[in-house]
Amino acid sequence: MTSVTALLQRLDQLAESLQQRADAIALLGLGSVGTERERLDPFSDLDFFVIAAPGGKRTLLDDLTWLSGPAPLAFHFFNTADGCKALYDDGVFCEFAVFEMAELADIAFAAGQVIWARPEVDTTQLNPRPDKSGAAANNGSDEWLIGEALTNLLVGMQRDLRGETLSAMRFIQHYAVDRVLDLVERHDSAPQSGALSERDAFSIERRFEMRHLHSALWLAGMIQGYQSNAQSALAVLSYLQSNYAVNSAIANEINQLCLRALDNPDISD
Repeated sequence: MTSVTALLQRLDQLAESLQQRADAIALLGLGSVGTERERLDPFSDLDFFVIAAPGGKRTLLDDLTWLSGPAPLAFHFFNTADGCKALYDDGVFCEFAVFEMAELADIAFAAGQVIWARPEVDTTQLNPRPDKSGAAANNGSDEWLIGEALTNLLVGMQRDLRGETLSAMRFIQHYAVDRVLDLVERHDSAPQSGALSERDAFSIERRFEMRHLHSALWLAGMIQGYQSNAQSALAVLSYLQSNYAVNSAIANEINQLCLRALDNPDISD
């Protein structure tokens, strides 16, 4: 864990380091070191884009002396063709990507804060296009979301009974639960507001409990862990049946599979 001051200092140090490179033209802070500074705390990391001069992207990715200049790196790896995750010796963690200006038009990202840019850079080009801004959206109708959740439960329990516990856990405690989160986002009549509860445009689970305080009453039951797929599935099913119109046939099938997994003597082969 590092201090907020140390995080912001490191961001400024990176800007200074990039200024020494002819292949860099701007540094764009994102998330809590971008336009959402109210969320910045000692548990935050540094998310940023480095904007390369035309033809300079590859050299910035191949030569990371600009990154290690402010402090020694303890660990780093390239998680995408454009990006890297890195941990400094002092505990500062960062995730970044390098793009040329022309690439930004095709990239989905939330608006950031310009930390540094060369005088000739048109910083308005560092804003996301409206159709690429990552504006939060609940895709699909309620019927689609409920149907996805139910079929994920069904497939998950089939895999659980087959012995594919990990895959079952993904379907039940991740995919199905995500659809429940979508439904809650759509229908909660009194979500909490403010920077500390603002929805992340790309990750619905971020700050979910802070937006929907009542979620603590049911989330734990839906995500009971590797050895509790059936119990988790029953909790998701119960929530859906209590709040939405659920097809009885598929609900009964899910329930039967769960009871079988729990070795209920009332369920026969």
